[in-house]
Amino acid sequence: MKIAILDDWFNTLRKLPSFEKLRGHDVTVFNDHVEDIDELVERLVDMDALVLFRERTQITANLLDKLPKLKLISQRSVYPHVDVEACTKNNVLLCSNMHAGTPSYATVEHVWALILASYRQIPQQNASIKDGHWQMGVGRTLQGRTLGLYGYGRIAKGVEHIAQAFGMNVIWWASEAGQKRLVNDGKNIASSRAEFFSKPDIITVHVRMKPDTKGIITADDFSKMRKDALFINTSRAGLLESGVLLEALNQGRPGTAAIDVFDKEPITWQDDPLATHPNVLATPHIGFVTEDEYELQFSDIYDQIIAYAAGEPINMINPEVYKK
Repeated sequence: MKIAILDDWFNTLRKLPSFEKLRGHDVTVFNDHVEDIDELVERLVDMDALVLFRERTQITANLLDKLPKLKLISQRSVYPHVDVEACTKNNVLLCSNMHAGTPSYATVEHVWALILASYRQIPQQNASIKDGHWQMGVGRTLQGRTLGLYGYGRIAKGVEHIAQAFGMNVIWWASEAGQKRLVNDGKNIASSRAEFFSKPDIITVHVRMKPDTKGIITADDFSKMRKDALFINTSRAGLLESGVLLEALNQGRPGTAAIDVFDKEPITWQDDPLATHPNVLATPHIGFVTEDEYELQFSDIYDQIIAYAAGEPINMINPEVYKK
């Protein structure tokens, strides 16, 4: 099969053990990011299969209509960037392992990197010493503080596990179905949404991005946060109503934020008002960007290609288009 892999920005995948799974196939790896439809068509017009690097490239109906040879899109996790209806219309099979039971150590670790960097002022202290100064301020400890976890999935559970090691109190909020699971597991759920946003020292969000979760965090939610609270988002920017975090920070509730996700990615300009806000610690969507996580994710993605080539596709999102 002729296979294209998009958006491998640092040419990482060929160096991982899992890449051997594609031996025998004609594989082209693109190390840049292209949004122009005509340029994408030129690259992909002769491809049988397309491997997506998370949500870096939008797969639209306009693009799919111009790729008559494409048979398979293989990726991992959620797929808000893929027009599934257009895939079906063009007889393109989408396969995506949702990995509901798979640990996600990389993102959990990054959440704690952001929390610790924020609480101990690591970027600011590092900048101070490099500028020829000494201490620039006073940090905060985590012991005894309250962590609010919004969402009850594998990443949130991993974050909770480490919070316990730091001696923190944990309070939860989730969807109605998530709250039932929290009750069954004996977790400490806030008595109300208002209490959840007003009580914690730190709130971190771990919710899948779907149509019914878009904009679930509102300006009213932020208005209830403490002035000294820290807000963390390593999930998706679309979980917040558009523009509300910037407005909330400018109004002082929450006092600070640490974010790994943005409305438009990648950011390639230097004056983004949220990324450059003085009370924001920003990272460029690197929560999952580790060699270990890539190996885990792309091993699954390649397995989907192998299964398709063998006539036994797995993790089909639109199985109605597959015909043996």
